[in-house]
Amino acid sequence: MSTPKIKATVEEMVQPFVEEHGFELVDVEYVKEGKNWFLRVFVDKEGGIDIDDCGRVSEYLSEQLDKHDPIKDPYFLEVSSPGAERPLKKEADVQKAVGKDVFVTTYEPVDGTKEFEGRLLSFDEGELLIEAGKKRYAVPYDKVASARLAIIF
Repeated sequence: MSTPKIKATVEEMVQPFVEEHGFELVDVEYVKEGKNWFLRVFVDKEGGIDIDDCGRVSEYLSEQLDKHDPIKDPYFLEVSSPGAERPLKKEADVQKAVGKDVFVTTYEPVDGTKEFEGRLLSFDEGELLIEAGKKRYAVPYDKVASARLAIIF
């Protein structure tokens, strides 16, 4: 099974459990690091996720993976919080980040740069308005390569 298919299958398996328990499925990764494969599931909830929450998701998902066996190669399962600098994978994630500090990279330069770190002022009509220092940048969402929350000191 291909990596995208594995990710989609795991998302389908875990999504009902996550929703039922008031969690949010942030991301699923299936990656090879060195000679080992890792299946990483990132979950969150309002107020933050704790180790017991991660344990419940891990236990449930482990049972489902054993039952359906979609991954033939050996792998390590990790369930965790996305962290303070959580990725903004979906438009809804970006919308929730309005008013917060973000780090955004683009596929091609916008106003001469491909990296933006600053306050996300708005996300309207497919455009992020980011204030970085004294400058404001209008970044088209379709040019965003990656986005995450940022901790700026």
